[in-house]
Amino acid sequence: MPELSRFLGIIIFMNWVDHPLPHFHARYGDYEITVEIQTGVVRGTFPKRALRATLEWLDLHQAELMEDWQLAQTRKPLKPIAPLE
Repeated sequence: MPELSRFLGIIIFMNWVDHPLPHFHARYGDYEITVEIQTGVVRGTFPKRALRATLEWLDLHQAELMEDWQLAQTRKPLKPIAPLE
């Protein structure tokens, strides 16, 4: 599970050759969610503040996430993405 970014205690990661629908995973303490890159659909639960920050980060980095998704599907090294500031 390569880590893409880390901010505000949130860890963003993506699995290599994961199931269809481009998405990433986010972990915050004991919470974990999956977020579809193109739609922002969230599966799982997160505290509201952490969820807002994660979705804001998604909006800022959607193109980079899609690029990493393509890399992950071919097991190539993923590129780190800037954290939310």
